[in-house]
Amino acid sequence: MGTTLPISDQELHLLLKANEAKFMETLFKQYYGLLCRTAVRFTKDTEAAEDLVQEVFCKIWQNREVLEVSTSYKAYLVRSVTNQALNYIEKQKRLVLTEDTTSFESSFSANTTMETMEGTEMETRVQKALQALPPQCRLIFEMSRFEELTYKEIAESLDLSPKTVENQMGKALRILREKLLLILITFFILL
Repeated sequence: MGTTLPISDQELHLLLKANEAKFMETLFKQYYGLLCRTAVRFTKDTEAAEDLVQEVFCKIWQNREVLEVSTSYKAYLVRSVTNQALNYIEKQKRLVLTEDTTSFESSFSANTTMETMEGTEMETRVQKALQALPPQCRLIFEMSRFEELTYKEIAESLDLSPKTVENQMGKALRILREKLLLILITFFILL
């Protein structure tokens, strides 16, 4: 048995209109592995990642009649799984906060609590640095770093030249480097 070539977005779109079951099967076979790897990067849990990917495919099946994909199917699926994983992580954080932690409090030192607070603060500051990027610059950065799209794929998806994508990525990295360097300097001064 030979490996099958990936089906183009246009072919997938036509397949969705002609044979929904075959569309889902093809979508699943073509992107399941990539989506699981994407989810595992966030969750650090293979089983949870597989469940999240399954949920995304279930939502696509449930909404197949009104499914509108303005980017590529790959970008759409990676974004969906990323959002699903981030929601999962947020939900896990809330669950941990609502659990009765009194039996564990004695085992944590003040130092561990401080490290956790510093990590959360740093994560918040990184998110703020990302939000400070110009919209197109941030979108290109996220597509490259979080969705693992190539510059060429991003350029095609956003109808830009690859050189523009490259320039925007350089700008994003420069801005983030500057903002995060200031954060790190402030962080170490406060220690």
